[in-house]
Amino acid sequence: MKLLQLLPVGHIEDRLLRDLEQAIPRCLKVNCEILPALLDPEPTLHPERQQYHSSQILHRMQSFVTEQTWRVLGVADVDLYIPILKYVFGEAQMGGPCAIVSSHRLRQESYGLDRDDDLLGQRLLKESLHELGHTLNLPHCEDYRCIMASAHAVEWIDLREPGLCEGCMKKAVLAIGLERYPISASYCSRPVPRVEK
Repeated sequence: MKLLQLLPVGHIEDRLLRDLEQAIPRCLKVNCEILPALLDPEPTLHPERQQYHSSQILHRMQSFVTEQTWRVLGVADVDLYIPILKYVFGEAQMGGPCAIVSSHRLRQESYGLDRDDDLLGQRLLKESLHELGHTLNLPHCEDYRCIMASAHAVEWIDLREPGLCEGCMKKAVLAIGLERYPISASYCSRPVPRVEK
């Protein structure tokens, strides 16, 4: 099995990283480890917006890709953006090795609500799987329940299931190069296909 490496980007709670390290392999059949290194996001801060340019962070993440790496997933707690949008929850290199997610706008406290660690964990997992799906060249999906559905507000992330719809599953199987993958009858239990060497 290939190796997914979680890269802390700035200060991020250890609990969130450990939870992702355990949860992602249950959905996406890869080995997962937390890198001991840390990427400083400060060079990507744009003071006029008080936000961090996610594409620039992705570019800087390239140096962490090794021969053992399947994907590097940056995990941050800073406010991310790209120039054409006010903010993003994450970004990925389509078909590439790097993706990033941020817990910043996934927190209930960002909307004046009480802290909810369980909900934050669910959102972060879903957004991580979504961005990793983009690294498999999966585009946004029109099925709002699919993990590849677009989300312009956090409520849309909450509507996603932690799995792929049948159409996206077929695309993922082709992207990984498998001939077939058994699809469960239950929508929620459809994991992303196992990533083979």
